[in-house]
Amino acid sequence: MTTAMTCTRLTLFTVAGIFIQIIGLSIFVFGFFPVKPTLSGVSGSESYRDPFCDPSSNLNESELHHPEKLRLLYQELSGISSKYDRLILMVIDGLPAEFVLGKDGQPPWKVWKESMPYTQSLLANGDAIGYHAKAAPPTVTMPRLKAMVSGAIGGFLDVAFNFNTQALLDDNLLGQFFRIGWKMVMLGDETWLKLFPGLFMRHDGVSSFFVKDTVQVDRNVSRHLPNELNSDDWNLLILHYLGLDHVGHTGGRNSPLMAGKLKEMDDIVRTMHLKAMMDRSHDQGQTLLIVVSDHGMTENGNHGGSSYEETDSLMLFIGLSSNISDYTAATNNVAFQVDLAPTLALLFGVPIPKNNVGVLVPGTLNSLRDYEQLRALELNSWQLLRLMQAQMPSSLFEGFSCNCFVDGTCEGLSLDISECSGDKEKQLICLFRNAAVLHGIWKSKKLTESSSAMEDFSRALNAYNTFLKTASEWLASKTTEKPVLLLGVGVSAMLLSCFVYVTLFLSLFKEFYHEPKDRVCNLSYRLKLEEVFIFALLLILVISMGSSSMVEEEHYIWHFMVSTLHLLLLFKTAKSFNFSKGMNYKIGSIFSLLICGRLLRGWHQGGVNWTYLPDISKWLEQAGSGYIKWIQLISNFLVIFLGLFPLFRTGSKKKSVRILAFGFSTCGFLVLLHAGIYQDDMFEVSNEYGATVTVKVIYLLLSTCAIGAAVVLPWFMLNKEKSFLAEAGDCLYLIGSEYILCWCLLQLLLQQPINSGAILLLLIQILAISCLSSNGLQVNEWVEIAALYYMGMTGHFALGNSNTLATIDVAGAFIGISSHSTILSGILMFMITYASPLLFLLCLVMYIGAKLRNHSHSTISTHRETSLGQILKLKLGFPCLVPLCINSILLTAYTVVLLLMRNHLFVWSVFSPKYLYVCATTLCTYIGVCIVAITVTYTFFVTTFLRSNRTTRHNIS
Repeated sequence: MTTAMTCTRLTLFTVAGIFIQIIGLSIFVFGFFPVKPTLSGVSGSESYRDPFCDPSSNLNESELHHPEKLRLLYQELSGISSKYDRLILMVIDGLPAEFVLGKDGQPPWKVWKESMPYTQSLLANGDAIGYHAKAAPPTVTMPRLKAMVSGAIGGFLDVAFNFNTQALLDDNLLGQFFRIGWKMVMLGDETWLKLFPGLFMRHDGVSSFFVKDTVQVDRNVSRHLPNELNSDDWNLLILHYLGLDHVGHTGGRNSPLMAGKLKEMDDIVRTMHLKAMMDRSHDQGQTLLIVVSDHGMTENGNHGGSSYEETDSLMLFIGLSSNISDYTAATNNVAFQVDLAPTLALLFGVPIPKNNVGVLVPGTLNSLRDYEQLRALELNSWQLLRLMQAQMPSSLFEGFSCNCFVDGTCEGLSLDISECSGDKEKQLICLFRNAAVLHGIWKSKKLTESSSAMEDFSRALNAYNTFLKTASEWLASKTTEKPVLLLGVGVSAMLLSCFVYVTLFLSLFKEFYHEPKDRVCNLSYRLKLEEVFIFALLLILVISMGSSSMVEEEHYIWHFMVSTLHLLLLFKTAKSFNFSKGMNYKIGSIFSLLICGRLLRGWHQGGVNWTYLPDISKWLEQAGSGYIKWIQLISNFLVIFLGLFPLFRTGSKKKSVRILAFGFSTCGFLVLLHAGIYQDDMFEVSNEYGATVTVKVIYLLLSTCAIGAAVVLPWFMLNKEKSFLAEAGDCLYLIGSEYILCWCLLQLLLQQPINSGAILLLLIQILAISCLSSNGLQVNEWVEIAALYYMGMTGHFALGNSNTLATIDVAGAFIGISSHSTILSGILMFMITYASPLLFLLCLVMYIGAKLRNHSHSTISTHRETSLGQILKLKLGFPCLVPLCINSILLTAYTVVLLLMRNHLFVWSVFSPKYLYVCATTLCTYIGVCIVAITVTYTFFVTTFLRSNRTTRHNIS
């Protein structure tokens, strides 16, 4: 990059940097995020034989065309009697186990316990046994359902695939049931139909993404219950209720609808227990009812992260002969969600899915005889051992042979019980050997009816449980090796992109401020205080990325540093204080920034560890919905008024401006109408046809006004009395104002009502910084742009976002959508999450316009002396390069941190979710910069074209 950096070269290098960064990021993401190692195929009769036996000796199951023959074969080989003929799996989406079983040995809260009296009576009488089933992150529906039916833990990126579910091809319980001839019925979440197409003889699916619907989505399931419970043509009935999860999304754990929804679920449990299990008037066989949840929910009702509240899912067995009569023993149990798969497989006589990492749920096999219990544990151990064989060196299994522990012919292996030490792999082999040896000893003593057989049974049982627990933990944490070369290429590409951006920035800095680039790069260049602060904030953010606690509480850094930056601006302004009108505006604007910043800081108590502390949103919620409604309406009105004010601040009397003002006024009125009428019952919005139509009209008007302003205004802003730059400045100022108002109105529509006040405060901050820039802030332009970028990120956390997936607002992503669309919902979710960063990036258009309108001294003297490319470079260079440069530094730094933390304990629960946010922030920056660049370039070209035509006509005349 030479001294003569043209606009074209600057553009080409910038676009090249973006493409290099995208390529590097894509390579790193697909190389870093793991794919769990899996075994191909499905489990069959070989799963009932010693894993060291020759698989070729197994019966060819393809010869058993009839499912009933295959079922009888499995039953014979398993050696475990099946007491149940039918299974009802009731999934209550989002139900925390705490609601039913309590927490830390304490019973559930009174309101929750009283809402489920029948379920509580089953637990108290010993007719049910419940477990806190820990779910693995990410805690979203699709990967959790896959975990329950396959016993396998999916990859971290399953959170992205949750919105576009594909058929499950891995070995799973439903596939095993289908092979032995089971008839299956599914009612509820259509995710089951996408995961298992063609397996259900009857089904009625509902979309899981209309989170505003808390009533009809469950009625659609329950209306089929009377007929299904009277039918005897099914073996498996799946009921997936979504209403409770939707109540959480729209109102949180303490929603006024939560108690009623729990009572509704309790009535359904009562109906099924009495009709399908207690009523013997129909010869339908023995039925087992299992009530599970896919995940829990946070206080705000969201999920996706790894907190206790989100991973605390329920597993409740009703009708299991567990011989438990004590309420504490029935509720104070712990398991893992993946444990459901092997438990059901062994209870119903099918092979355990091939890639299962779960273990038998303790207490579920107590009704079996001694040899059946040990046989079940042996089968579970064999299945895990097969997974281990695929991931361990074969040398560790030397000496093992077919049935050698039974025959006592294991060559080179000691058959004595020993302490297991050494590395993890050797410990696992040792633990399995101990369990197998003890099992063999019990068998030999059982035949001789030895008096010590009971003691040997307990020892073998404990040995198997120890091995299973250790092996399950090891397999659950095991992932494929990350390709070092691929990761290196990805990081190198991002480093190259970062270098390109920084070099471009320094080149532009040299030209803009007439500083030699070599002097800028060395210590002889003295940075101003605010410039030092901008770099210091970047350095602090990079350093903090290595701490999991600082990643969780990142919002503290942004709030503190941005507030300090505002104080620096106040200090700088006070040093040159005078009683001029402009100075009063500057002082007032800085105080507005400080006051709004403090209110935004207290609006939401974000992060992870301190969310229980009081904040403004909690106070308003405690005060009642009436106060929130008034703040929402007042905020909406003030946003409309303040958003329209800049349109007339230019003094323009043009008809086009009046038309746009009328259009936005109409949009504002409709947003007020929606807030005042249709959101009175915020939980029923999706049932209101009028609300959906109103929102669609708002979408149409807002998009028409925003695009119309950008496309039409430059053609109608020609002013003979103004210079080229002032004319372009007026136009860009108006377009930027339109963008800001459009985005604020859209956010007032999509955001939770409690965030309306925060949107107003963000708008006031933008107007304050615009006023400061118009009155000469006496700081370099790139510092002002960096400050805007920082304020956007601060606002991101002020709206309640964090670095956990649980704070993503799913409810707003379906406002105004009449039929489910993954793409539209994803776009709306992105808009809600990145409302503040995009708002401050869009305000750069107004910022550029304000700078041009107040153009008194610059490197550009007149249009005639400077080419259009030079103008674009100097006026668009920093607004595009500064956000890209800052984002590139943070992205590259965090990529390196994530690579270094790949073996950290919290790599999947803390660092990886943060990286997804960093990637999304990169996309947000690309979008914002592209909009700014296209708008400014288009406006300059149109203005140049119009002035050239006017000059031509004037010369001709």
